[in-house]
Amino acid sequence: MEKQPSIAIDAMSGDRGIDVSVAAALAILAEHDDIRLILVGQEEAIMAALNDHGAGLSDRLRCIHASEQITMDENPSHALRSKRDSSMRIAIEQVKTKTADACVSAGNTGALVAISRYVLRTLPGIDRPAITTTIPTATGHTHTLDLGANIDCKAEQLVQFAVMGSALSMAVDNVEQPRIGLLNIGQESNKGNEVIKETDRQLQASALNYSGYIEADQIYQGDLDVIITDGFTGNVALKAMEGTAKFIAAELKLAFNKNLVVRLAGWMAMSVMRAVQKRIDPRQYNGASILGLQGVVIKSHGSADQVAFQKALETAYIEARQQVPQLIDSQLGTLLK
Repeated sequence: MEKQPSIAIDAMSGDRGIDVSVAAALAILAEHDDIRLILVGQEEAIMAALNDHGAGLSDRLRCIHASEQITMDENPSHALRSKRDSSMRIAIEQVKTKTADACVSAGNTGALVAISRYVLRTLPGIDRPAITTTIPTATGHTHTLDLGANIDCKAEQLVQFAVMGSALSMAVDNVEQPRIGLLNIGQESNKGNEVIKETDRQLQASALNYSGYIEADQIYQGDLDVIITDGFTGNVALKAMEGTAKFIAAELKLAFNKNLVVRLAGWMAMSVMRAVQKRIDPRQYNGASILGLQGVVIKSHGSADQVAFQKALETAYIEARQQVPQLIDSQLGTLLK
């Protein structure tokens, strides 16, 4: 069942802070007439930023003051213990009290995971939350998790990630039986460590639509809706993908500026290049979900600009409307037999 969502925004977070969060908030308010936002942070600074945009508070846009801010390099345990009035924590607490249906922050990832887990708790049957985001593929996109919240995982936890990823794909992509793959160093049954092999056995015994092992070079093929891995491997894979995309973009720009003839060829191919650039633009995939919590929490990239931060807000809007945590909860008993 869809609902009209309210989203709490950690307005002070990220490298660009309040300028980006306020601009993105106003943009998504204009795009969706059923959304309500709560800007959390230093009230005076928020009001000044709104004034710069010729805007103000309304019945769809509120402000909650928070006197503290969590820095990007702050120790997560210190932030959890000592920053009780931080914009991040106050935003998360809005989800706890049902004042908001989702929280979005571009702040410290470790602190966001730790505080979200402490304040919201995990769903019954979920040991640890996992970070996931969409990755573009040849046929659309795939959801990959975990991307950094859990460095070491047991087989049971990886299977829980599969349930969470499957429920997410069902909710936001309308896929009835999401196809799931397990990231490994090969597709043969004898490949992988004991955790991977045990995860494979448990996934095969479950009611999930499990397709088996997948290697990293198959991620972009589009044969799968969900890819499961531990946080260490997933984060390394994600950063490698981001670096490759930047490298290709830089090399194309350099190549098309070599001489007049090549520049002319580049101008003629500009429409195609722009379409490809938009397709692989990381900003279009900003907004990583922290799944497994009793509430929707979205992590935006710290360097996000307005376009990217708005995409994170859009992700929160969709997951809140589709009530993803409730769907994950309902699927745990059904899919794990």
